[in-house]
Amino acid sequence: MNEDALRALVRETIARHLGRDDRVAAVPHPLTFASHASHYRYAMVPQGDGPCLIEPGVQCTHCGYCQSHGH
Repeated sequence: MNEDALRALVRETIARHLGRDDRVAAVPHPLTFASHASHYRYAMVPQGDGPCLIEPGVQCTHCGYCQSHGH
């Protein structure tokens, strides 16, 4: 048994153990970051140069954190 045959045997054994068949594995769909919920921004507009909505003890720096989930 050569190294390639041994690797194939190990892959098949692991796939059987995990309950999947890698030969018919589905192609993963890439995640579109523009449509991910962490990139949505709320339509609210910060009120001028007043206090920050998240941390009222400091001035608003217009970072946009209060308009999103902050991720």
